[in-house]
Amino acid sequence: MTGKRKPFHNPFGKLKELRPEPEAAPPAPASEPVVRAPPAREPTDEDLWAQATAGTRPVAERDKLVSRPPPRPGPAEFWHPDLDALRELESLVSGEGPFDISNSDEFIEGSVSGLDPQVVRRLRRGEFSVQGHLDLHGMSRGEARSAVDTFLREARQKGKRCVLLVHGRGLHSRDQVPVLKDALKNWLATARFGRHVLAFATARPPDGGAGAVYVLLRRLGR
Repeated sequence: MTGKRKPFHNPFGKLKELRPEPEAAPPAPASEPVVRAPPAREPTDEDLWAQATAGTRPVAERDKLVSRPPPRPGPAEFWHPDLDALRELESLVSGEGPFDISNSDEFIEGSVSGLDPQVVRRLRRGEFSVQGHLDLHGMSRGEARSAVDTFLREARQKGKRCVLLVHGRGLHSRDQVPVLKDALKNWLATARFGRHVLAFATARPPDGGAGAVYVLLRRLGR
């Protein structure tokens, strides 16, 4: 046999020709590239300033200076009827008022602790020359305090050693109480006045007696 012979009758032989050819699958659409939004720009100083000043307008009088408000007044000085006595006790407790004080209805006397008693006796006898005096008649308690402070400071700066403070006997005051006499005793023993004073004593009759007081001042630099 020269070759394999096909059968003479093949009813299904043309089925392959009748079968439709499969359609080719359509090509897949090309994917579109993803477009990303650019990153947000960091605002500049100019942008921030523009946002902060949006809606504002320039002042009409740009060259006009705006004055500062006046400073607030300081607190009022504390006052109490027994303020002088309280300050005296405070200075004694803190060691700033080391004065030895003695007094009676007729005289007042005081000196810094450790001062030679002979100096106090000489002051009491009026043996120191009076180099200036201050008359407190007619002054209120506050006026007298300020006047005494100024007077003692200036007298000491001028090198004076002994001065006279005339406080009166209180005969014309309410209940005839020598208010300034008792006040002087307290003032002269406190730190504010004690920085100028070595000793004080009621004056002799020729210099005012019970209505005046000698004050012995410290030397400058002591």
